[in-house]
Amino acid sequence: MTVVGPFGLSVRDQALEADVRAGMTAVEEGLLEATKSEVPFITGAAQHLVRAGGKRFRPLLVMLAAQFGDPHAPGVVPSAVVVELTHLATLYHDDVMDDAGVRRGVPSANTRWGNSVAVLTGDFLFARASHILADLGPEAVRVQAEAFERLVSGQILETAGPQDGRDPVDHYLDVLGGKTGSLVAVSCRFGAMMSGADDAVVDVLTQYGERLGIAFQLADDVLDIASDSHESGKTPGTDLREGIPTLPVLRLRERAARQGLPEDIALCELLDSDLSDDDRHAEALRLLRAHPALEQARRDTVRYAQEARAVLAPLPECESKTALVDLCDAVVHRAG
Repeated sequence: MTVVGPFGLSVRDQALEADVRAGMTAVEEGLLEATKSEVPFITGAAQHLVRAGGKRFRPLLVMLAAQFGDPHAPGVVPSAVVVELTHLATLYHDDVMDDAGVRRGVPSANTRWGNSVAVLTGDFLFARASHILADLGPEAVRVQAEAFERLVSGQILETAGPQDGRDPVDHYLDVLGGKTGSLVAVSCRFGAMMSGADDAVVDVLTQYGERLGIAFQLADDVLDIASDSHESGKTPGTDLREGIPTLPVLRLRERAARQGLPEDIALCELLDSDLSDDDRHAEALRLLRAHPALEQARRDTVRYAQEARAVLAPLPECESKTALVDLCDAVVHRAG
């Protein structure tokens, strides 16, 4: 077994390993080429997060999904570059919205160059993704446009919060389906679609990606509370400090409303206070790390990963299917 891709994913088949490695290498080259500009400053800003590394989770899914058709079809690698560029662009914007100081273990673009440059660099990456996408045909453009609409809608819904009477956890899971699930689903869809796989296979892999994407983000929610900056590549408790209601916090509030335990209510009050104060922030992190709500969020992560695994059942048994199943396990392991 050889480790490739994020989370130490093991690929057991030498031919599949060779295809995946070659594809991922081509994606890296494509990302560097797509982020070049005649203006050196723009190149530096656009390549800031590319060169910082990252899991390349979405391109990996493109490569694995392409195994159900012709993995060497000409649209496979460009579509993987498109989804990663789109993802990178959202990171530039997210860091501005969250006032994040660290991303992928390096200073965020907004910290280094300011909010305006960070936002415009994200826009530049969207433009470059659209340029590549135009060569992949109108169907690919439509698929990406629909996913991008869902992604932005999810971000807006997160900012607006749940409507009166709506369960906050249900609202949040809908947000994640848009913000994260949509682009992960498109990664699987593009890989299968560009490789010429059957429509039924494309549909199965799209459903798988949607569920895996939500599990992936839920694992991130857990990591935001449970990990240190070395493990996650960003400042722990960033969402907490910004008052973004991730799943562990929502599960805490749900428990406090249902059981009314004084310690839960006190923790909710702490979370509602000014967490720009480092001592309060550290105390909130400490208490959440020991709270049952964090374990509940882990169980939610497991549930979505198991749903993703179950969706794969109709696909023929092959090494790529095994790798996709292993990714479900890897996402769960990442959440502890």
